[in-house]
Amino acid sequence: MRRPLLLPVFAMLSTGLARAAPPDRVTLVACAPGFPGTTEEAQPAMDALAATLARTAGRPDGSLGATYLSGEAEGVKRLAQPDAAVALVSLPFFLQHGAALGLAPRLQVELVGAGLLERWSLVAKKGRVARPADLGGLTVLSTAGYAPAFVRGALGPWGRLPDAVAVAPTTQVLSALRKAASGADVAVLLDGAQAEALASLPFAADLEVVARSAPLPTSLVATVGARLTAKQWAGLEKALLALAADPRGGAALAGVRMVRFAPLEPAPLAAARALAGGAAR
Repeated sequence: MRRPLLLPVFAMLSTGLARAAPPDRVTLVACAPGFPGTTEEAQPAMDALAATLARTAGRPDGSLGATYLSGEAEGVKRLAQPDAAVALVSLPFFLQHGAALGLAPRLQVELVGAGLLERWSLVAKKGRVARPADLGGLTVLSTAGYAPAFVRGALGPWGRLPDAVAVAPTTQVLSALRKAASGADVAVLLDGAQAEALASLPFAADLEVVARSAPLPTSLVATVGARLTAKQWAGLEKALLALAADPRGGAALAGVRMVRFAPLEPAPLAAARALAGGAAR
């Protein structure tokens, strides 16, 4: 029940011991709490993608760096540093921290097996939950649990989770679903890839999907404050959008479980902001 590994889009490029970093060097920070993987595991694929992106953008060697953080607090701290100019973040992270960090959404990311948009699903023991009020006394677990405003509002017309319902983060989605199936006082909010795998579980018959969200962005690319000039971002944006059409770029994207970068769809993002109560306006 772990979604495909979302690796960081860019890896830290080595400039060599005898060469100083160019003065216009920028860092791209990827953060997707709840996703598996570490920076070290991602590094070889990230090196290949970063080299392809730099070539496509016509940037000097060593002028583009990157880092991946799997933890929420680490991601927030890194994005607050002045060299962090571009962020690749999951939708819940953006909704939770976008306003405070000055994140301006620019592009969407199509992930292998997930797409540009996904539906989130609330899963509970069969017959236990029919409406939001039935969640009283339960804890809703999710990889997005660190963003409670998103979890509470994600299901839209079905209803907002009452404030009295506990929301908590988990990286152990399979364990959470097993607890729900056994009758423990939990329900689970699943992302699109996790929901797709639900039917394959041996105890799936004891669970049911209570409600689903509207299609929402999977991941976003955002600029951070005013750390890039319009000209700098235009060059990076053009290169990001062009990667999938280049055989080398396509191979590099496949190495990090991504299909392409795409123009931002305003309507789904606006819907996500509204569901989360305007947390990232």
